[in-house]
Amino acid sequence: MSSSPAVPGQSPIAETAPLSLCALEPHVPADRLVAEMVPPPRFDTVRFDTYVPDPDQPSQVEAVKVLSGFATGLGGAHPTGAGKKGGARSASVEGWWRATGGRFIGRKPAPVAGPLGVYLDGGYGVGKTHLLASLWHATPAAPSLKAFGTFVELTNLVGALGFQQTVQTLSGHRLLCIDEFELDDPGDTVLVSSLLSRLVEAGVALAATSNTLPGKLGEGRFAAADFLREIQGLSSHFRPLRIDGEDYRHRGLPEAPAPYSDEQVTRAAYATAGASLDDFPSLLDHLARVHPSRYGALTDGVRAVCLTDVQPVPDQSTALRLVVLADRLYDREIPVLAAGLPFDRLFSDEMLNGGYRKKYFRAISRLTALARDAKGLVAQ
Repeated sequence: MSSSPAVPGQSPIAETAPLSLCALEPHVPADRLVAEMVPPPRFDTVRFDTYVPDPDQPSQVEAVKVLSGFATGLGGAHPTGAGKKGGARSASVEGWWRATGGRFIGRKPAPVAGPLGVYLDGGYGVGKTHLLASLWHATPAAPSLKAFGTFVELTNLVGALGFQQTVQTLSGHRLLCIDEFELDDPGDTVLVSSLLSRLVEAGVALAATSNTLPGKLGEGRFAAADFLREIQGLSSHFRPLRIDGEDYRHRGLPEAPAPYSDEQVTRAAYATAGASLDDFPSLLDHLARVHPSRYGALTDGVRAVCLTDVQPVPDQSTALRLVVLADRLYDREIPVLAAGLPFDRLFSDEMLNGGYRKKYFRAISRLTALARDAKGLVAQ
């Protein structure tokens, strides 16, 4: 039952009242976390040939060619990691890299003992996730032998299964794709560094996206020597591929719609089947009580998210939780209709200039795109 306010001038009807995200506390079994490590619904149908490169950015055209070759090379990899001392498992992938001439790092690499990984580096909205998902789809292996998830989802998986079980579960995979590779604290850095090292030893090929080159991750956050040393160890698993360009979500698109009134949002929620309706401060409080690994399940069956009284996010912990929710909503293409503060004013100047700024700008970009998608929910 929704606890949302009644529409002015109407009596709420229980059967048609909007959902309330604040009333949901989903429980997600560990096996679902593993089964859902596939490209999100937004990227179900993307392929290399559906990626539209910016004609002014030759690096985008080149990225498609390089990644297509990488996927083809993975056809010779052994899905169970057999031959992990350098046999057939790594030969085809190494052959792919040598075929590129190693030009993306300016020299041919030395022979490697483990499989090569590719690291897509670029700004917001240049299509990195589209390309990463296309790589997942193009890799010749059963879906159960390929994993795709965000960095946060990967750490959540370790939290749900435990480190050893996660290694065992993923070691039989041919490919692990990690989207939005972020290192927000030393603990996660050590955890992921150790996990990827074990997976490389088992013969798993790696691919990742981020907005920062591998050797630069962590700058402006925790400058401890141990942290930077772990970053350097991680970067050795990847060959960086730069993708230049502007945010395609703003390319030729209108500005994000201005926020609506609370009354407009409430009426739209009651008129939209499967919509949720919550006031923003209450939702932020609720997110603190739900583990981020469950934010995807929190949106199960929700067709639109309606928010009233949007206000500045009060602190960094709350802001980071909101970033995760924004990612899950964007992945699932769930429109967001909001009243109150515009989305580009959610985060303080201090937050936008701090170590997590990439995350906050990504959240603004994605929420803005979802706000455009929600325009049709409001009666004209």
